[in-house]
Parts: sequence; structure tokens; C-alpha cells
Amino acid sequence: MLPSKVEEMLRLALVAELTVIDASGRPITYPLIPLYDGRIIYMTSSVLFSEKLRHIKGNPKVSVALTDPTAIPSEPFHRATIQGDAVVVDDDLHSGWERLLPLWRAKEPVIDKFLKQRFGIPLFFERAVIEISPRKVFLFEEDSPESPKVFELAQTS
Repeated sequence: MLPSKVEEMLRLALVAELTVIDASGRPITYPLIPLYDGRIIYMTSSVLFSEKLRHIKGNPKVSVALTDPTAIPSEPFHRATIQGDAVVVDDDLHSGWERLLPLWRAKEPVIDKFLKQRFGIPLFFERAVIEISPRKVFLFEEDSPESPKVFELAQTS
């Protein structure tokens, strides 16, 4: 379980930075909407030209950074980096991601407008789900930004 401050940040965050490792070992970062169910961090990705999905399949070690005060409207503002293991779920690209709609809708109600246009922008809705199991958290609190609190998380199956 994540520290409560980090869970709150994930609940509020409209954007997080997902960092993956490419085949040459170079880190690449993508801004994505983080969804959190109290155990797993979820992100979705269109499969059209998605290098990030290929990179995750090649190396499941990822990090999720919560660093943008505009995207995370909280007071006081904290920053966090979450290291974890990711799995790409792409067995049902057309509707498998729909299980995340309640989490997505709670964070970004405008998704319903896009859903109404689903047939007009079909490639946007061919989506894979990225499931991230958190392993370690670095929490940079506002009052001590230089030294993070580090949390090693219990591994669950």
C-alpha cells in the first residue's frame, strides 16, 4: 500500500510522468493520466505508434513521477517518484480498457464526451492498459524537498 500522501496525489493528478527504458537502456518519459485503485496504478495508451508499450514489454521496470503542481492541485504540494513493475494488457484493445472507465471518469469527466465520438476517432479507442505494481516510493515533502522519505513496499501477488 502506498503512503497516504502519495495515494492522494495519485487521486488528484491529471498528469504523471511514466518513464520506461528503451532497448539501448535509455530512459524515455511520457506524460499520461494516472488512475489508481488503491493497489495498482493504471495508465492507458493508444496502440497506434506506441513505442512505450514495446519498451515496457522489453523491460517492465518503470517509474511514475508526480512532479507538476499544475497537474496535481494540492496544498501543500509534494512530489513523489514511484518505482514499479509494469505489465501491458493488450488482449482486448477494443474494450478491455473500459474496466477503468469509473476511475477515468472520476478524474476526467470529459471522457464521456469522447466516448460519444468513439466511432469518429476509432484509433484513439484501440487502447492497451498499463498496470504498474508499485515497489518503492520516494516522497519529497514540501518542508524537506532535499531528502525524500523512502518507502519499500511489501510485495503481493
